[in-house]
Amino acid sequence: MSTSPEATTPTDAAAPPLQRLSGTLGPAAIVFMVIAAAAPLTIIGGVAPIGFLLGNGAGFPSLYIPAAVVLLLFAVGLSAMSRHIPRPGAFFTYIGHGLSRGWGLGAAFLAIVTYAGIQIAVFSYIGAVLSGSIVALGGPDIAWWVFTIVAVLIVAVLGYRRIALSSTVLAVLLIAEIGIVVVLDIAIIVQGGAEGLSLEPFSFQNMTSGNLGVGLMFAIAGFVGFEATAIFRDEARNPGRTIPRATYASVIIIGLFYALSTWAIVMAWGVGSIVDVAGADPEGLLAATTDTYLGGVAAVAVQVLLVTSLFACVLSFHNVVARYLHAMGSAGVLPRAVGRRHGAHGSPHIASLVQSAVVLVALLLVIVLGLDPVLEVFTWLSGTTTLGAIALMTLTCVAVLVYFGRTRADRRPWNTIIAPALGLIGLVGILVIVIANYPVLVGSVVTAVIIEAILAACLIAGLVVAGIIRARRPQVYTDLIDSLSA
Repeated sequence: MSTSPEATTPTDAAAPPLQRLSGTLGPAAIVFMVIAAAAPLTIIGGVAPIGFLLGNGAGFPSLYIPAAVVLLLFAVGLSAMSRHIPRPGAFFTYIGHGLSRGWGLGAAFLAIVTYAGIQIAVFSYIGAVLSGSIVALGGPDIAWWVFTIVAVLIVAVLGYRRIALSSTVLAVLLIAEIGIVVVLDIAIIVQGGAEGLSLEPFSFQNMTSGNLGVGLMFAIAGFVGFEATAIFRDEARNPGRTIPRATYASVIIIGLFYALSTWAIVMAWGVGSIVDVAGADPEGLLAATTDTYLGGVAAVAVQVLLVTSLFACVLSFHNVVARYLHAMGSAGVLPRAVGRRHGAHGSPHIASLVQSAVVLVALLLVIVLGLDPVLEVFTWLSGTTTLGAIALMTLTCVAVLVYFGRTRADRRPWNTIIAPALGLIGLVGILVIVIANYPVLVGSVVTAVIIEAILAACLIAGLVVAGIIRARRPQVYTDLIDSLSA
């Protein structure tokens, strides 16, 4: 880690004048937006079945609890640091201000690859869900990749024109998503499940059964994006209190909601049967559960909502990556053309087209190789995204400790030393377990090493590029992290 003077401080004279947003958002409003971006039905219907199948089986629901505890500890330091950096931002902003601009740029590169990976995963899953749903409704058997390519093109058009789903539509869809899962949970509980209700999934034996590392990976996936609370700092009412409350509430609500809902699904089929049921049709597990306990109409509704959830999720990540690429083009890290805005739409159209092209080429390669859209593409890349996110959170934890150790901007031991250190220990432990078990997820040690090397190369590339910029364009280097956060 670096504690050199080149790491920025709250009074960094090189920081550009800030044009801050303003607002009066309260904790509830921010929590709502964060959970909406998390696409809960995508986790329950897409990630959880893989957690049952390849993770620790019936014990998968229990992993949301330790994951939430570790992330709450992490959130303490994140919230404390968000009060002191020059502007709100993503993980790379904290890493850049806490460690160095090079580490920050490396984290930005890692985030781009991580979020591009989840797009490929979700696009594939959309194709599989639509293809299977049409067959289930008595329609023709159309190849999954047809729907996937159509979805990519739709997102590409929306990204080029800067058209986003309205907040009202997103709010209605989110309420419907959560509502149908809650109703399903209640129906399973009231009907007693398949074998009666029990807390067996939370027993130590079930928690540690199967592949704990893979299970942890997919449990952490449910929390990816909760750090977005800090991005709303300038728009929050009394941000010093609102942002920490919203962050803690997001982690607690996400953890409890997923733990309860995945437990209900286990109860729906039985502790001894859930793995077999998930393995038979992972993308159809949620619909089958809904059909059994709520009927066919509800099953069709949940499939429709799953598709809209997946689409909202992939569109959100598309917009995030386009913003990253656009900011890098504007800052001079990437070719300036990538930083251009469309004259009529005001959109980052070049950045949007670049990432759409990359995602489409990757999906064409997947199609040519004949990979399974769920058990290979979605599973591998969801795991890769989670691995990247854990690495980013671990670096952020280090950055928090270094930042407060250097600046003494906040002298509260729990917020700046104890909680971040405990969070770091937990994240490092999870990271080690995940890396050790990653070959099981992708089915090959060689493949696992290649993917992990690509993620590590992103960080190294950031350090190298930052070093080149520092030598050739020192002013660009000085403003680097703030430019990317603009």
